[in-house]
Amino acid sequence: MFIARSIAADHKDLIHDVSYDFHGRRMATCSSDQSVKVWDKSETGDWYCTASWKTHSGSVWRVTWAHPEFGQVLASCSFDRTAAVWEEIVGESNDKQRGQSHWIKRTTLVDSRTSVTDVKFAPKHMGLMLTTCSADGVVRIYEAPDVMNLSQWSLQHEISCKLSCSCISWNPSSSRAHPPMVAVGSDDSSVTYAGKVQIYEYNENTRKYAKVETLMTVTDPVHDIAFAPNLGRSFHVLAIATKDVRIFKLIPLRTDTATSMGPTRLEVQIVAQFDNHNSQVWRVSWNITSTLLASSGDDGCVRLWKANYMGNWKCTGILKGDGSPVNGSSSQSGTLNIAPGSTVLASQGSLNGTSAGRYFFPSLDPPWTRSRYAHILPPPCLIEQTCDSDSASPQQTQLCWQYTAKPLNPLSESDE
Repeated sequence: MFIARSIAADHKDLIHDVSYDFHGRRMATCSSDQSVKVWDKSETGDWYCTASWKTHSGSVWRVTWAHPEFGQVLASCSFDRTAAVWEEIVGESNDKQRGQSHWIKRTTLVDSRTSVTDVKFAPKHMGLMLTTCSADGVVRIYEAPDVMNLSQWSLQHEISCKLSCSCISWNPSSSRAHPPMVAVGSDDSSVTYAGKVQIYEYNENTRKYAKVETLMTVTDPVHDIAFAPNLGRSFHVLAIATKDVRIFKLIPLRTDTATSMGPTRLEVQIVAQFDNHNSQVWRVSWNITSTLLASSGDDGCVRLWKANYMGNWKCTGILKGDGSPVNGSSSQSGTLNIAPGSTVLASQGSLNGTSAGRYFFPSLDPPWTRSRYAHILPPPCLIEQTCDSDSASPQQTQLCWQYTAKPLNPLSESDE
């Protein structure tokens, strides 16, 4: 059962992003009030603001944590055309803040000519690297040569995407068989340019990033994008938030020659597409085992998606903006689009809070009007605890439904 906790954030304007640290016990928020706040979780499960400071001279779009291996480090990006790196330090004996932790700015990255729309740290096996994307259509990759000196960052790569960039995601795979890969989404409203998601891969021979794929079927503005944790798979899974939720499988095609100079070819398969939000989808986020996807949209709900043992995705839970589960009493139905070849029997009528084959699909509440609270997602550790069952009962209102099976009849002595 998911327990919702309301937090008085005390931001003076819209909150644009919420980011959890590696362990899920620290949280950072950013807002149009130009500030970032850091929250710590107590032993009782309550969240307390432990730091708040002005970070930029414009709206702060995104905030993200570095891996704790590199210390307590945050990065933020803003409409003011900059990205900044912040580090938490403990006051020394000759400091006025002796024994107290506080955040200091280590560097400001000023290469962008327009709003910096997203910032992400690379997977830790690549070292301390930071990626930004901007409305000018350029992705920039920086590296800290000395992890003990975060004031020095060098610009390693500039990737021109030719479209206004809105979001980026690193492929977290640490396998040597998978070169570094980054996906870039665009919210460009131009209808003349198809393919709002581009995939870039690092080429060891040229020492540059090259485009390996464009998802031509994604033609609407993309608000968020997220690679799933790899966990040793030979393929990649990518979730996209646009006017609906889409899940793609990217399968690297093996080349005959090991010394091939060209980029990896990818076979692209769309494995799921859901328009249950009936509105723009703003965020997608995976749990740590990549078995559960959370999405949030302008309907004011967070929806949880899970694949069964046959690889068919379904909605396993819906949370309203206040954290309460949707009870399935609404008469509004949603459309679930499964990839070709799916064996799930689902009609439009069977999705309205009733069973479809052996699966239950909760019905939908009427959408909220342009709610901006929709992009706040629960941390991976809480998402993981939300739904472990594979089936659901329409009578239960809990988020984690249980499938009740009939007890086995005992064998008679003659049958033993």
